[in-house]
Amino acid sequence: MSDPYRYTRKDVRLRIITEAITALIPRAVPSNISVEVVETLPGQLTGPDTPGRNTWSGRPDAVAERIFTALFGRPDKPLPTSPASQADDAKRRRDLVGEVDAVQNGCNSLERAPWYPARAGDLVHVAYETAGQMPAYGETYAVVPDPDSGNELQLKLLHHTCDDETSPGWFAPGVVGDPLTEPWMEAGPHRLTVIRDGAVVHPVTR
Repeated sequence: MSDPYRYTRKDVRLRIITEAITALIPRAVPSNISVEVVETLPGQLTGPDTPGRNTWSGRPDAVAERIFTALFGRPDKPLPTSPASQADDAKRRRDLVGEVDAVQNGCNSLERAPWYPARAGDLVHVAYETAGQMPAYGETYAVVPDPDSGNELQLKLLHHTCDDETSPGWFAPGVVGDPLTEPWMEAGPHRLTVIRDGAVVHPVTR
């Protein structure tokens, strides 16, 4: 899977906070980063000339969640979650089986779709719901040939309706050769619309 902090959250503001924290160490691998908050207690020594300390440590996404909740509160009602978000939740619970199942089930549900794999010319629309004061917005990608390989496919951002120009386009170019897996796993199938030859193939409507 790609960077676990990029798309696993329900709100773009939470993603921005998380990325700001991980960017404190340039070029670091986000999955290797931890955050430590230290309170120094000068009057309490744990060794010669060593002041006592109170510490808290956690992952950047956990710190971002605390900041987000303090600023905006939590969502009023639960939303469908992406496979990557489900895996992340299981990981925080130390539920290894649940984490693996979430990833496998997400991949399997995509690979079993009758329209999978992607074809050149497919359109992929990602719809983000309103979250707090952040209005709903969408972004539309086209599946196009990778100019370097010629025969592999990637995503190209065509249009977005987000006021923040730094937010859209995270899925382009995506995983070259398998451009649908990342948005499917990270944004979640509930946020995706896939159009092929002018017809909606996902979600399936009857």
